[in-house]
Amino acid sequence: MEAPARAYAGDAGLDLSARTSATLDAAGGPVAVATGLAVAIPPGHVGLVCPRSGLALREGITVVNAPGVIDSGYRGEIMVILHRVTPGSYEVRRGDRIAQLLVVPAAHDLELVVSPELPETERHLDGLGSSGR
Repeated sequence: MEAPARAYAGDAGLDLSARTSATLDAAGGPVAVATGLAVAIPPGHVGLVCPRSGLALREGITVVNAPGVIDSGYRGEIMVILHRVTPGSYEVRRGDRIAQLLVVPAAHDLELVVSPELPETERHLDGLGSSGR
């Protein structure tokens, strides 16, 4: 398998390809698809396995646990848990680009404080849909 690569110079994500073929079917549930790749994420960073927008739009395929987290200490093969959410089936072929990997800094120097109340903000408790349409 080829190393993950960016399709365009300014892309954030590195494309991940399937090492094996698989059939995705909404009725069949999620499928773990092997990539044949293991990576060493640098300390202080995390790898995020994210869906590809084209597969999502055209085929209804997503990464179920998006984003999948690859911790810096993990050394096993990257598996991508794919699911087709639209009716019908889709054949993933060996070499197909199935997801993208983003490597981003992870905040490890946080000071966690248990508190009975939180500081006020402009948004406060306004939740889903609170910013309008």
